[in-house]
Amino acid sequence: MLLSKTPALRYNYPMRFEHLISCVDKNVKELGETMHLSADAVIVNQCSYDREDSFDLVGHKVYEIDRDRRGVGLSRNTALEAASADIVLFGDEDIVYEADCAEKVLSEFEAHPDADLILFNVKVCDERRTYWNDSFGRVYGFNSGRYPAYSIAAKRAKLMDKGIRFSLYFGGGAKYSNGEDSLFLRDAARAGLKMFKSPILIGEEIPRPSTWFTGYNEKFFYDRGVLYRELYGRVMAPIRAFRWLFKNRKEFCAEFPYKEARKLMKKGYRDGVKTI
Repeated sequence: MLLSKTPALRYNYPMRFEHLISCVDKNVKELGETMHLSADAVIVNQCSYDREDSFDLVGHKVYEIDRDRRGVGLSRNTALEAASADIVLFGDEDIVYEADCAEKVLSEFEAHPDADLILFNVKVCDERRTYWNDSFGRVYGFNSGRYPAYSIAAKRAKLMDKGIRFSLYFGGGAKYSNGEDSLFLRDAARAGLKMFKSPILIGEEIPRPSTWFTGYNEKFFYDRGVLYRELYGRVMAPIRAFRWLFKNRKEFCAEFPYKEARKLMKKGYRDGVKTI
């Protein structure tokens, strides 16, 4: 493991942990039980009214924030700003956590005090899997794009101090389909925060219909072009986009013409700088 040149943030007291959950139109008490939450939590529920409440769940405090607004980035930011724990773990409504999830996460941060963010394993079905950690190791901005938000645990003070937040332009309920997690990790790396991957399993995703994916269509390819412009900049976006599309052309272009997909991505990364 690489050590930082400056002293790591160490605690002289037991670290506190909170789940930060984003959901849509849920009974929050029932959701907490379904997810097997066994630690303090902040749950932001995107619904049709504004309300705040708190309740006890198996001896832990859950702070419920109901908001009549859409956007997973906004929801996660709201949860982060309302949190008070030392270590926070981002999550979605379709994750069921291990009973000792909080203990596992805190133990990894205690064992690796140099880490500002740690990306944990969450079991998902094969067709949705984008990563799996077999060992503990360093993660950098260039290789962080495959990690979803629900894998991310972080030192809240570091995120707040560096102003790291989720994009309001990408993700479920936003203008562009997805990518808010990749941008979040990119920004954390740029800010000098140290990120690591862990092989520890903390939960499992229960399959459900996607909140943003409606097929490999015009919006999918255009939005991906916009995302690549935001992630990689004017020079590298076309190169990274072409490589990604060409590598996955058999899957992505089985029913949608490859040339049209490439044209839409090109338009996306050209428009991106104007729309964000």
